[in-house]
Amino acid sequence: MTTAEWIVSNAWVIWLAVFLLLAIIEMLSLDLYFIMLGVGALGGVAVALLGGPMWLQVVVFCGISLLMILLVRPIAVRHLKKSPDGFRTNIERLIGEDALILEPTSRLSGSAKIHGEIWTARSESNSPTMMPGTYAVVRRVQGATAYLEPAPQAPES
Repeated sequence: MTTAEWIVSNAWVIWLAVFLLLAIIEMLSLDLYFIMLGVGALGGVAVALLGGPMWLQVVVFCGISLLMILLVRPIAVRHLKKSPDGFRTNIERLIGEDALILEPTSRLSGSAKIHGEIWTARSESNSPTMMPGTYAVVRRVQGATAYLEPAPQAPES
């Protein structure tokens, strides 16, 4: 038996090895491209096990891979990137939070404690200077600076 005859008669082994290689690459890259190609390789395995010719195995591999990349991958990526409603990460979670003013805070300088961390703080452009010991609300964060507005006063009873 020649090498070419062995490859043709055992093509399913080669397709399976291609699938495993693509699955390993997918685990390293996490792009969801290689796993789609891997599913196409499994199509090649199926055709090889059913005794299909090599050209049909390649056509099935290409067709399934293309369909997976065009139809399944966008849906999978959308579901992976989906987060619960109202879920905020990193700096976004600070917007709207209370800040304790630590030193006089104006448009030019200041500092505040937000969630136990000391931040460089500035007042928003039309806000007055805020004095130490008062509270403010975080309106935006730019770089490592929190921009604050005075907190609304609670009604006295």
